[in-house]
Amino acid sequence: MAMPLHLTVKLGTYLVKQKIKRVEKYPLIMELEPLFACNLKCAGCGKIQHPASVLKQRMPVEQAIAAVEECGAPMVSIAGGEPLMHPQVHLIADELLTRKKFVVLCTNAVLLPKHIDKFRPDKNFAWMVHLDGIGAKHDEAVSKDGVFEQAVAAIKLAKQKGFQVYTNTTVFSTDTPQDLIDTLDYINDELGVDRLEIAPGYAYANAPDQDRFLGVTQTRELFGKAFAEGRRRKWRFNHSQLYLDFLEGKADFECTPWGVPLYCLKGWQKPCYLLDDGYAETWQELLDTTDWDKFGRGKDPRCDNCMAHCGYEPTAVLATMGSLKESLRAFAG
Repeated sequence: MAMPLHLTVKLGTYLVKQKIKRVEKYPLIMELEPLFACNLKCAGCGKIQHPASVLKQRMPVEQAIAAVEECGAPMVSIAGGEPLMHPQVHLIADELLTRKKFVVLCTNAVLLPKHIDKFRPDKNFAWMVHLDGIGAKHDEAVSKDGVFEQAVAAIKLAKQKGFQVYTNTTVFSTDTPQDLIDTLDYINDELGVDRLEIAPGYAYANAPDQDRFLGVTQTRELFGKAFAEGRRRKWRFNHSQLYLDFLEGKADFECTPWGVPLYCLKGWQKPCYLLDDGYAETWQELLDTTDWDKFGRGKDPRCDNCMAHCGYEPTAVLATMGSLKESLRAFAG
């Protein structure tokens, strides 16, 4: 399955405008982290290792909205940390929806039942719940028992209240193709979520467990086997067909690191969501002061095994929009 039609149209319209204006570098999705704090300590996470004084900080609503408007991305992913720990995150979401942005709020869902009534269903809003396996498999990934059951209950509650619910599944070296098949079947068929996202885990330098990350060859083998026998077509992925091709080794791309920029409490992270080489105060400063040619597979060793959608989905989307054949394939699903 391709991305939802209205989202495909929104993104396509935005891309056409950038081409008409001859803009060379522009964001497709903006990652917004209004806090670093989290209520979990996942073994494969490299995003929450900060001093206590930093973990206590919360980004003001006005600052968050200004950053989104500054870069102009049509879609915004609110992440963290755990964004539901931010007391005004619902106001951030409301302000972005008023501005016609497509908003995804990423959450481990533990706090979702407590805060869900602060939000309203909208065709441009979706919860993104992290599910990295079924039962004990997910609990092992998040380093805490019982979280899988909480996440499932929260997904069902959100669906009952009329919200769109997406899931994000990160794949590690501890997963087999059958593990991934079982997880996606469960999420797609039994939970009935609207869209699924997947990605191989990135080897964050600060992640507590460094033995769980996949190399490029391992990633292609795992996804190739999981996607075989027509299974890929039945899952309601929120990905371009070309990115899915990329995961199983049927296509190869260079990274587009500015396609999914990150804005957090420290500013615009250089050069991308995954690498932390300092911060820029403004979006234009990020574009102007980053040596983009230094990054990517074969250029920076930190990039050699990365196949994450924050870098390669933008490339795949741009390749899709530049090809009539692939555009038709995207609409066909």
